[in-house]
This record gives sequence, C-alpha cells and structure tokens, in this order.
Amino acid sequence: MSKKPKIAVFGGGSWATAIVKMLCENLEQVGWYMRNENAVEYIKENDHNPNYLSSAQFDVKKLNISSNINEIVSYADVLIFAIPSAFIKGELDKISVDFSSKIIFSAIKGIIPESGLIVGEHFHEKFKIPYKNIGVITGPCHAEEVAMERLSYLTIACQNLEVASNLSKCLSSHYIKTKTSDDIIGTEYAAMLKNIYAIAAGIAHGLGYGDNFQSVLMSNSIREMKRFIKKIHKMKRNINNSAYLGDLLVTGYSTFSRNRMFGNMIGKGYTVKSAQMEMSMIAEGYYATKSAYILNEKNKANTPIINAVYAILYQQKNPKKVIKKLTEKLD
Repeated sequence: MSKKPKIAVFGGGSWATAIVKMLCENLEQVGWYMRNENAVEYIKENDHNPNYLSSAQFDVKKLNISSNINEIVSYADVLIFAIPSAFIKGELDKISVDFSSKIIFSAIKGIIPESGLIVGEHFHEKFKIPYKNIGVITGPCHAEEVAMERLSYLTIACQNLEVASNLSKCLSSHYIKTKTSDDIIGTEYAAMLKNIYAIAAGIAHGLGYGDNFQSVLMSNSIREMKRFIKKIHKMKRNINNSAYLGDLLVTGYSTFSRNRMFGNMIGKGYTVKSAQMEMSMIAEGYYATKSAYILNEKNKANTPIINAVYAILYQQKNPKKVIKKLTEKLD
C-alpha cells in the first residue's frame, strides 16, 4: 500500500459522507459509490450531499463519484465500506469484478444478518480476503461533528499496522486525530455492541430515568462489552481505550446518536416500526441486538443489558417492566 493509495468509499449516508470529507483533505481524488443516481447527479451539480450532512461542501473535481459499484471497485486500491449492515450483502452481490487483492476497511457498526458475521469476518470467509488486508475504522466520532470540523478522534485497526498507519495519514487533519490498533475483531465488535447499549440508554431516558442511572448503565455496559468480546476473541486489550469505552460513551450520551434517539422513542411508547418510520437514518443497533443475542446463545457471556434490549425490541416485552427488572441486575 503506497502512501497515497487510491481510496474509495461505499455508501451514501452520513458516515460515508464524513469519511469522504476527511479523505478530501489529503487526497487529490476520492472514489465514492452511492446507489442513488439522483444523489450522485445532485452532488456533481451542487457540491454537497442532499440527504446527509448537507453543510459539508465538496470540491467535486476531487470526487470520482458513481452509482456503478463495479466502476468504483475497479478504480480503488483501498475500499472503505460504510453501508448499513442490513443492506451491505445486497450491494456486495452487485460486484462482478475481482477485488480479492484489494485492501478492505469496514466503517460499519453492525453484523451482517445473512451470515451472522461482523464485516471483517464476512469479507474473510465469503470473499477470501486475508485478515492482513482487512481493517476497521471506528470512533469515538460522530459524522455530524466531522461536518462541523469539531475536533474528533478515530481508531484505525488492522493486523498490518503499516496499512493502518497509511490510512490514518489519509484521514488525519487539523480536526481529525487518529491512532492505530491491531485489534480488528475487538474494535469491530465494540463498534457494534455500543449501539445496543445506546438503545438501552435511550429507552431508559424515554422512561424518565436520570443521569445517575445512566452512569450506572454505561459502567455496566463497558464491563458487559468486555465479557462479550473476550468470549469471541481473547487477546490483550484495554477496554478503557477510546475505541471501546470512548465510542460507547459518545454513542450512549450524545444528542447526535441515532441509536439513543431510537431507544428514547421506544421508551416513550413508540413501536419499533413507528420509531423506524419516524427516523430518517438507520439505527444499526436494532439489527445488532438480534445478532448479538443469537451469537451469545452459543458463547454464554453474562449480558443482561443485551438481553433486556432484545426482549423489548424483538419479544415485544413492556419496556418499563424490562428496564425495572434490569435495574436489579446492575451494580
């Protein structure tokens, strides 16, 4: 991987838009795949995404943007996927060109429902991409604050730390600080799990629980995350690092958090369907909850918070009763 590789981002949402913005700070050209042809044409004419982070302006001369996924896959050396996990398989099925030698980075916070795998594992098992060519981009970082150029931090994880370092340089700027990690499995699971805990925080807030309880919930969440990840991938990691605890906190507390917002609506009495219809963005934690619950039936980690969110979202249990019971299990 050269110092200035050809990089492409796949996705049309807020996180994909933010990553393109970061890359444009350092690269002469950035590939960008969006399935919505109307959005592609709008960006070419108006310099911004009409649907997400519309305040982020682009120099369109730097964008190689297309609704043809094979064109963008062929263009780039490094492929960054920021498509919601529930929809990525459908997009990957469109790829007909060989990308086995490409470097793949996941900026997706979820498990692919069809395979039950996190994105890195999916690319490894289904497309035979070696783990040394797979990486993860994680926070703590909200796309909305990137658009406003507020100081934000990213963790770039890859077994090959040279690959991670090179991508870090392409994403860094006066408002983006980066660090590298070799824990691709742990950071990706953490990015998925924190969305579930943010939904729990939102539900509690919607039910009227205050900051005192939220602090206990977050404290228990990070310990639950540690237990869950340790069952899946045991290695030496500091769960208090920003990629784990920091990402959990910003997602659990921030007003920009779509998962917290989704949970808040559930706590206030919305049904899952009505909450999803009300939101213009995908709450990844909804899909992650089912995947994590099923995965943990095999691994048997102690996960009362995941179990509680699953009971509310998928078993239609009463949020007030479930969270009340959960409060007795936390310390």
